[in-house]
Amino acid sequence: MFNKNNYTNNFNQFFIDYQRRFIHFASTYVHDEAVAEDFVIESIMYYWENKERLPSDINIPAYVLTVLKHKCIDYLRNQQVRQMASDKIFQIYSWELSNRIATLEELEPNEIFTAEIQEIVNRTLETLPEQTRRIFAMSRYENKSHKEIADLLNMTTKGVEYHINKATKVLRIALKDYLPTTLLLFS
Repeated sequence: MFNKNNYTNNFNQFFIDYQRRFIHFASTYVHDEAVAEDFVIESIMYYWENKERLPSDINIPAYVLTVLKHKCIDYLRNQQVRQMASDKIFQIYSWELSNRIATLEELEPNEIFTAEIQEIVNRTLETLPEQTRRIFAMSRYENKSHKEIADLLNMTTKGVEYHINKATKVLRIALKDYLPTTLLLFS
């Protein structure tokens, strides 16, 4: 072992003799050669900075190895916390991704377009005169014939046809982007 009084003369030899061993020890646990090298230098420097406060018969390699061991433990605990946080983030992302997939699988494009078209139809019908809107609704939603509507409203079937054509024309313009879908509805 080394005597603290002869330390300056023996330090270079100590460093040469133990550096590779210490690096190998630390690398075995931290799995990163650069981190292991840094820890070895830091551990040896810690010894150097505190050598005056240590007992003269201290086992220097054991002391440095103990410092190195604690640096490795701190590093690994930090890695463990990071990994747990990363795992938690991954779980949240995975859950969110599963929800997006499930939502997309449940999506019915026809329902979306049907709801969107119905909204446009409702808004467009609101802009029509009451009589035209009423006749159109009786024809398309209540499935009444032109004659039935004419009889109910005391008008001619030509008058009923006029109002239905007027509503259909306005709706075709409002639904121009959906015409392939709606041609069957308003023909």
